[in-house]
Amino acid sequence: MVGGRVGRGPVSAAALLVAACAFAVLFSSPVGAATAAVEVDGGAAQGNTERISGSAGDVLEDNPVGRLKVFVYDLPSKYNKRIVAKDPRCLNHMFAAEIFMHRFLLSSAVRTLNPEQADWFYAPVYTTCDLTPAGLPLPFKSPRMMRSAIQFLSRKWPYWNRTDGADHFFVVPHDFGACFHYQEEKAIERGILPLLRRATLVQTFGQKNHVCLKEGSITIPPYAPPQKMQAHLIPPDTPRSIFVYFRGLFYDNGNDPEGGYYARGARASLWENFKNNPLFDISTEHPATYYEDMQRSVFCLCPLGWAPWSPRLVEAVVFGCIPVIIADDIVLPFADAIPWDEIGVFVDEEDVPTLDTILTSISIDDILRKQRLLANPSMKQAMFFPQPAQPRDAFHQILNGLARKLPHPESVYIKPGDNRLNWTAGPVADLKRWK
Repeated sequence: MVGGRVGRGPVSAAALLVAACAFAVLFSSPVGAATAAVEVDGGAAQGNTERISGSAGDVLEDNPVGRLKVFVYDLPSKYNKRIVAKDPRCLNHMFAAEIFMHRFLLSSAVRTLNPEQADWFYAPVYTTCDLTPAGLPLPFKSPRMMRSAIQFLSRKWPYWNRTDGADHFFVVPHDFGACFHYQEEKAIERGILPLLRRATLVQTFGQKNHVCLKEGSITIPPYAPPQKMQAHLIPPDTPRSIFVYFRGLFYDNGNDPEGGYYARGARASLWENFKNNPLFDISTEHPATYYEDMQRSVFCLCPLGWAPWSPRLVEAVVFGCIPVIIADDIVLPFADAIPWDEIGVFVDEEDVPTLDTILTSISIDDILRKQRLLANPSMKQAMFFPQPAQPRDAFHQILNGLARKLPHPESVYIKPGDNRLNWTAGPVADLKRWK
């Protein structure tokens, strides 16, 4: 089945050659190229897009205005704006959704200045903006920062204490969300910060049956700079002459010197099996033409790394390149609104050695339908955090997700003195004072 998980199947070298030739003819022809082409802001040529059918399409185009009200806590700038001023790199890295969600809400029509009218409370805490020289979030500081912010708002306002945070939401775009670590083993050991266990978490990390994804979380795409991607658009009639494309690490010798742990071995398997395969354009080099190359490709590989998600997923959707998702049990962004089974190809990590067989077995009709769906402007818009915000963008999809959780059940409210959170739980280091 193309839409869901794709299994193994033997194929001969001759069959691979025939398939490759067929794709070359189709995607080098004017008709095939025009059908496969995509633009970030407008979709493919008229007649080459396909509306998302059923409830998913309706959800994708929902308008959240009038369906909820959000109160934005005015926290001291040390939790947000001052950190960005100190290190502007935060504005462009893949964790930047926490910054732009704050800016969006400050001027959003759903914002209320009266907390008594609020359905949701939002605390703008930039936990991924305290960076190492290499540009990575400092994991040992993030939980201390979040704990400090919650302590502050719980003392200044009464709203946290009446629900222990059950009507609050936080944007936590770390590799493993509110587990606040980039290595899975350590993230699992830490678990979700105890103070956040009743709050709704808006996070990029999503994996079924994982301690770092709590029930009710909203999974979002990572941040990808819209203006930068717009600047690399190529003519929509450019042929898709690359069959399979990937740029990125296959091994992480610095953090995984013995090999096998990084990406659970899936990326290493990609390299070992397909580095010399003419259908696969894969490399560790990141060329200046990276975005252009994606627009020339039929399939773009989106394998897990340290975490199951990456910006490649956003880039593939935006540029109309069919995402090949290699990350077992991944929970994808806005899965109730985006029909991932219809636009992507899912491959089990153990099936990577037969990836050539899997992809060449997909019919051309199926490929063209996936590309027509990818060319739908609403699909691409949902993956972006644009400045300024636009209808149906990622900001609005988050609000839609929050609106669908309303009204809150009576069980979220707690009786005075019946607190359900343990303020001293968690690793000892997390209890240290933050600034």
